[in-house]
Amino acid sequence: MNGVLEALLMTLIAGAATGLGGALVLFRKKLSSNFLAGALGVSAGVMIFISLAELFPQAQETVLSTGLPHGKSFVLLAFFVGMGLITLIDFLIPEYENPHEASGLSLEARTPAVGMLEHAGNEAALKRLGIMSALAIAIHNFPEGMATFIGALNDPEMGAGITFAIAIHNIPEGISVAIPIYYATKSKGKALGFATLSGLSEPVGAALCYAVTTLFGVELTGGSPVFALVLAAVAGIMIYISLDELLPTAEKYGKHHIAIAGVVGGMAVMGVSLLIL
Repeated sequence: MNGVLEALLMTLIAGAATGLGGALVLFRKKLSSNFLAGALGVSAGVMIFISLAELFPQAQETVLSTGLPHGKSFVLLAFFVGMGLITLIDFLIPEYENPHEASGLSLEARTPAVGMLEHAGNEAALKRLGIMSALAIAIHNFPEGMATFIGALNDPEMGAGITFAIAIHNIPEGISVAIPIYYATKSKGKALGFATLSGLSEPVGAALCYAVTTLFGVELTGGSPVFALVLAAVAGIMIYISLDELLPTAEKYGKHHIAIAGVVGGMAVMGVSLLIL
């Protein structure tokens, strides 16, 4: 039970970083683009390395130990199913409401959502769009919360790396939620509140994952075939997040070489930690 609580706490920390992003953009005039680009690069490096060097190989090893026929093929399929799940979520969220479509790091940023807000000229429409932005990121954070929870439950050290990576990734998402809601309500308190609440869907996703698997008697740790397939799906989710969200956002906010240096640095840190631990 202690392991479950620890994993839920890590997921809560990762989700709360959206509130941090909202606070940074609301109470500072401007953030350092290059610093955030490097941090996002590190996050991508950590997630890619963990997925390919830890989660996916462990999934294959586990499924082989169970003797499941064509187990390695099922693991590969689960990897792409994880990618497909989060891809579907991205396609279902309209671009102007998608938290990954922000284009700036200050309240003066000209984002697609801000343009929609100004064009609407209707208080009810402004409020609806602000809430929809927060809802979009909340939906997107559900599978991320599950990924963080399962990784932390499987290995606390690995979970710490995933928590760090997801938290860094959530900072610009919090910015993306806070800016349109601030324009909609002119209230920094409401903007910060919605940004924080949208991130808390991650621990909710983790708790839902635990509740459903417990209800059906599925072990999220150990040597079951289901566990192996879940690990592979988590690896797919994390790879997709890195390639579709983290790296493009890092490139947009800062210099190309800073982002790539962050990726290499993140991989190096995780590689060294595996040798030490």
